[in-house]
Amino acid sequence: MKKKLVSIAFAALVTAGIVTVSPTAAHAASRDGVCNTGEFCLYYNSNNEGSVSDFTESIPNYGDEQPSCYEFKGEGAGQGKCVKNDAASVWNRTDDPVTVYFNSEYGGARQGIAAGAKANLNEDLKNENASHKFATNDSGKENLTHGLYNLNGGTITCGFDGYVNTPGRHEGIDIARSIGSPVRALVPGEVINVVNGANGSGGLSTIAVYNAALDRTVIYLHTDPLSSVDVGDMVQRDQQIAVEAWHGVSSSSAAHTHVEMRVGRRTLAAKSVNDPTLDNPNPTSFWQARGYNVH
Repeated sequence: MKKKLVSIAFAALVTAGIVTVSPTAAHAASRDGVCNTGEFCLYYNSNNEGSVSDFTESIPNYGDEQPSCYEFKGEGAGQGKCVKNDAASVWNRTDDPVTVYFNSEYGGARQGIAAGAKANLNEDLKNENASHKFATNDSGKENLTHGLYNLNGGTITCGFDGYVNTPGRHEGIDIARSIGSPVRALVPGEVINVVNGANGSGGLSTIAVYNAALDRTVIYLHTDPLSSVDVGDMVQRDQQIAVEAWHGVSSSSAAHTHVEMRVGRRTLAAKSVNDPTLDNPNPTSFWQARGYNVH
């Protein structure tokens, strides 16, 4: 019955347009069945016994059957079985918390696993696991710096209204990672503006994504937009829309992505530099409601 509910919930998420692409069999096959440093591992039996399935990233849907599912790879009981609804314990060998979820797409009951911790899954999740997410806290929220890239290593370089040495009021959140990192949509919606720009202070780029259900626009500045992203496209949460760049930034050493939440349908970011008035509300509650920590 629980597995049927998982399938129903997943179908509802597809209809709502917030489902990310499921992993491929080739991707699943790249793991080696050994729980190495930097990996998050599921075990078939309690107390970290039985076959192991090792991961280096968030997985929104483990898959239901071969050849497309993630399976237990290591030697021991359960080897070759799909991990969905069959794991009993975990080992988090990453440097950040990881959350295990009852449903696909990070929904339903959840259990946070601290960095470095071994644990048996609780009574809600033992043999009822469908997804996991890296860089979360115990409430299951993902750090915004991780969500933007779906990779560790992102850093907030300037928070909302966080200017110190620059005149004006900062209307968004600046997040930085190495140039070329994949920039992903933090919320689903319609692309309503794309300006490609170019590296350097005169080449500001813009991607504006409007979510009609929320009546909010999320704007991304300074990235290098993908050529496949066009006005009118519907993008999903976690879908890549650009790469990290320095379009509209004076130096490559200051490359970052400016993320700005605006009320209503807005194609451009609010002015920050040399503007003493904030046009946007503090976005913290908005991001928390979307499942993100502003970290």
